[in-house]
Amino acid sequence: MKTTISVSIDKTTKDEAQNLAQSLGLTLSSLINAYLKQVIITRRIELYAPEPMTPKLEKLIAEAEAEVAAGEVSGPFDNVEDFLADLKK
Repeated sequence: MKTTISVSIDKTTKDEAQNLAQSLGLTLSSLINAYLKQVIITRRIELYAPEPMTPKLEKLIAEAEAEVAAGEVSGPFDNVEDFLADLKK
């Protein structure tokens, strides 16, 4: 037996969720049903909201990637002695 629930959300959230569901070949209703079934089975509510990358973090990552590409990064090391010897260079 099916039942209906009513949920109040802002229009942007609904539209974005509907677009996501559609891109997965689902209706918004089937997406919500699947999520609720997963919550029931796992007894867990998992929400994930990645932190947006800050300009500072983007710069640090670009610098690290450039150092790796230029061969400026040491290691990996097989033992502590090799690591310490590299530090003394």
